[in-house]
Amino acid sequence: MQKDGLGHHTTVVPDHPDAAPLHRQVDYLWGALRENAVAQAVMIAASDMGLPDWYFGAGGVAQTVWNLRHGFEAADGIKDYDLVYFSRDTSAEEERRIEAELAQRLCEFGVVLDVNNEARVHLWYAERFGRRIDPYISTEDAISTWPTTASCVGVRTEKDSVVVCAPFGLTDLLDMVARPNKVIVSREIYEEKTNRWAARWPLLRVLPW
Repeated sequence: MQKDGLGHHTTVVPDHPDAAPLHRQVDYLWGALRENAVAQAVMIAASDMGLPDWYFGAGGVAQTVWNLRHGFEAADGIKDYDLVYFSRDTSAEEERRIEAELAQRLCEFGVVLDVNNEARVHLWYAERFGRRIDPYISTEDAISTWPTTASCVGVRTEKDSVVVCAPFGLTDLLDMVARPNKVIVSREIYEEKTNRWAARWPLLRVLPW
């Protein structure tokens, strides 16, 4: 983790050159998320609940950026909002309790929340997706395996700072490039997602599997 000159604490390990200085990319990302009232409400709720090692991420982050880059409203057409955390309590009951509390806090928005304790993903992954994965060691470890480099991004607030986890950097996200991250995702899932995204965001450049 590094701290830039603007007070942002940023976890970013780019695998290709950035298109702009890192602090400007983080500023742009945070500015985009501030345009999305749902994203802000999710992060406020997670912070108020004191969830361990939480991040708001995946589609809710990427699609907010892509909406604005297309001239759409920030929250337009976003299917659901992902909130992840990492807790030693890996019971399904506790995960459901947290999801229910978050849903109650955000009921005015009428959105779908996808809440996951990344410490327990390995317990159900094989049943849902047909292959076993090793337990994650942290929320950041989990984020690094999400299906595309552009959506491998998590954001949270800590006091007056913004924390960004972006294992592949922010360039693909901001340049609207969908690139497969083949750690665990299948070709079928990648292509289903990107076909759906391309229909919604025509300026998105989808790279083949």
